[in-house]
This record gives sequence, structure tokens and C-alpha cells, in this order.
Amino acid sequence: MSKINLDYINRTLIEKGDRPFKLEELEYPDVITDGNHLLDKDGKPVGTKGDMYAKMIMDKILVEGCADKDPRPYYESDGKPANTLSINNPGLLTYDLSLGESPMMTLRPIAVKSGIKEVLWIYQDESTDLDLLKDKYGITWWDEWDLTDADGKMLRDIGSTYGSIIRNYDQVRKLIEGLINNPDGRRHIIDMWQLEDFKNPHGLKPCAYSTVWNVRHGRDGVDYLDMKLIQRSSDFLVAGCINQMQYVALMQMIAQATGYTPGRFSWDLQNVQIYDRHIAQAVEQLRRDPINCFDGVHREPYLELNPEVTDFFEFKPDDIRVRNYPRELIKKINPQQKFDKGI
Repeated sequence: MSKINLDYINRTLIEKGDRPFKLEELEYPDVITDGNHLLDKDGKPVGTKGDMYAKMIMDKILVEGCADKDPRPYYESDGKPANTLSINNPGLLTYDLSLGESPMMTLRPIAVKSGIKEVLWIYQDESTDLDLLKDKYGITWWDEWDLTDADGKMLRDIGSTYGSIIRNYDQVRKLIEGLINNPDGRRHIIDMWQLEDFKNPHGLKPCAYSTVWNVRHGRDGVDYLDMKLIQRSSDFLVAGCINQMQYVALMQMIAQATGYTPGRFSWDLQNVQIYDRHIAQAVEQLRRDPINCFDGVHREPYLELNPEVTDFFEFKPDDIRVRNYPRELIKKINPQQKFDKGI
């Protein structure tokens, strides 16, 4: 069993519910891998690469994570401080899409399509308009960062951040043109961390704020598009898998628009955290067995894009489908969890 410092967790986390944790509530089996997948009790690989990374990170946070002292976030439900255990720089998570590796996880059901819609709103619509996000995509989770005017009236906009910065610097079009016209360039970067833009009113600063893109001329004669996502902060249980799949979708759409084959997707995290009210859910996931998704051809879930769409700005949500993901089976064996939202 993994070594959990019960005294540290109970001493440093303010919000623990009605009572402190007991050791047996925090115990779970050791996380054993072969470097690509989790291994079951018989030493056989199970689940996805995303399952493996998820358990490795949750285990590392619970065993080594440090509690914050004065957190910015608070719980939406009651306004109390949203304290966390976190680690810095857990290591690069890399998936080779050309080999069928996937960030999708089976430890709980993941609603990845909503996350993809958010990416379209940011990078394709280049918008910060909350009414557009709601009316076009049915998403309202950004409403907590709605700006207000001098009279306190909601503006239905998150201001000078995310899509606004993409639009201000025409970053997507420049990226696509650069990848097509200068495939060997090493300056294909989208960067939403713009201090001058932040001087204007805005909601939440970007968490997943930068992507770096490179064309790799494979020794097999195939030109691959590789991408690294750089993220300053990750609420891991709630959004870790979704963030990864959002940017896998973005990478695949850009690859299709530029004529390259999707290659390696990497996720470079700085601070990754588990909120104190999510610790029990993390332990539950660490106790769960992942589900094999082998369909006779593909071992792991994947995204299938409509091959007829070659213009990035023409992709619609229905052009992107999640394949080989047994959602109903996952819901039955590893049911969905509820998370108190820190905002």
C-alpha cells in the first residue's frame, strides 16, 4: 500500500468535512506500471496510457504533495477556501497518437465533447462572449468569471484573456501558415500569457496558456506534427483528462488543416493539485481497476475527424467523434463522481 502521511494531511488541510481522515480511508494499492500502462495483479497491462498517468500523478500528490497556505480559489457551494495538496513539475506526459496512445481514462466517465466545444470557442471563434458559448455550444461553466460594468451589470464576457488574445495577435492563422510554409521552423508557438493584455479587465488568466508545434520528418517517410501543451496549473481530478483531450483535438484539427499526420502530444505541467474536498474521490479512483478498450484494432480510445474538413475554421463539434470509448461500461463499473467546484 502507498505511504500516506495521515498526520500531515489532517494537520494542514483546513476543510476535511465533519472529521479528520482515518488511515484506512486513504489506503489504496501500489501503482505498478510497465512505463506505458498499468499492470494488474497478474502483471498484464490494463487500461489506457491516460489511466496510467492519472494514477501516477494522484499517487504522487497524495504521498508527496504540499498544502497551500493562502489559496486564491474558494468553493462555489459555500465560499470557504479551496485548499489543495499539490506538486510542482511532475514530469512530461507524452502520448504518441500515431501508435494509438491516448490520454482518455477509464477510471471515471469523461465528457470530452464539451471540452472540445470550449476549444473551438477559444481558438476557432476566438471569442470571450459567454452568450456565444452558451447559445452555440451549450456551455455555461465560464459564467463564474463574467465581468461586470461600473453599475454591477453582467457583461456576459470574460474580457482580455483566452480567445481575445488569440484574436488580437491572429495566432491561429499565423500558426497554420507557418507550419505549411516553414515546416522545419522552431518558432511555431501560440502564447496566451500576454501581460499587456492582462492590464485590461479580464476573468481567469489562462491555465493551459501555451502550445509549441514542430513538424517531424519521420524515418518511416511520414511527416508528423508534434505538439506540447504548457499548463501553469491543473485541477487534476476535475479537468486533467479533459484538458489533455481538448488539446489532442486541437492538434488533430491543425494537423488535418496543414496536411501532416498527428504525432506526439505532450503535456508539460507546472503545478498540479487535488482539492481537499476531492481527496476521497482521488483515493476511490486509485482503488479502481481500469477498463481495457481493445476493439480488435485499437487498444485505446481515439478521436476520429471528418476527413472532408481541411479548413480549421470549418470544423464543427459533430466533425469530431470519440471512438472506442465504452462509456456505458465505464459508467457501470467506474461510475461518475461529484466534485465540489473550486473557483
